Amino acid sequence: MTQNERLIYLIQYLLDENNMHIDLPQGHDELFALYRALVNIREAKSVSQTFLNIQDAMLQEENAKKGVVSFDEASDRILLWRGDITRLKVDAIVNAANNQMEGCFVPGHQCIDNAIHTFAGVQLRNECHHLMQRQGYLEPTGQAKITKSYNLPSRYILHTVGPIVTGAVTHKDEVLLASCYESCLRLAEKYQLQSIAFCCISTGVFHFPNEHAAKIAFKTVYEYLQHSTIEKVIFNVFKECDEKIYLKLFN
Repeated sequence: MTQNERLIYLIQYLLDENNMHIDLPQGHDELFALYRALVNIREAKSVSQTFLNIQDAMLQEENAKKGVVSFDEASDRILLWRGDITRLKVDAIVNAANNQMEGCFVPGHQCIDNAIHTFAGVQLRNECHHLMQRQGYLEPTGQAKITKSYNLPSRYILHTVGPIVTGAVTHKDEVLLASCYESCLRLAEKYQLQSIAFCCISTGVFHFPNEHAAKIAFKTVYEYLQHSTIEKVIFNVFKECDEKIYLKLFN
């Protein structure tokens, strides 16, 4: 099957689940955008093995097209990289999740939670759903959970819920943000992971000021690594403003 044929099959499957009918676009980008929107709003539930096989083939080709980034040759223990975190071939990437822990349900939203769930596949939402069903309550801020990464080049995904800042940053906000980084690092060590890529936790829709958050992130990671077996930590940024902030910290 071609990529467009895969997308048409997947879109039709998702439409049929909800007894929906729409005229499908012709171009690849438009088909993928529609597929992404339908996947984003889909609740966690079982799916056919044929769907999974076709979805996995489609996503693996999409992820390969974006290009996989590895840090195997890098000698530094703490690194900075700007770009799409779903491209990184590391032991674990960190997802800035919400307290429901099932991904972003807003169609096509550009948050990291949405991107990770989109390019990992529907299996990720299902796994997160089962984790939360067993837990029985919303995920507390500052803790972390680990899942498979499915179609992403990383081995695992660490999910953490950062603090939501509604006014001036409080000491509690600072402690909780540091706890996000510490919880992910502890979980990585528990699973004997050697490389982990952090996103800029809480700086998006959770409104933690970028520079303040970066200072906490860098200090927390630097101090943790003094007594850790983790070999590499990558600070992954997506915006130019965050890259400039982290470059100052690195210098």
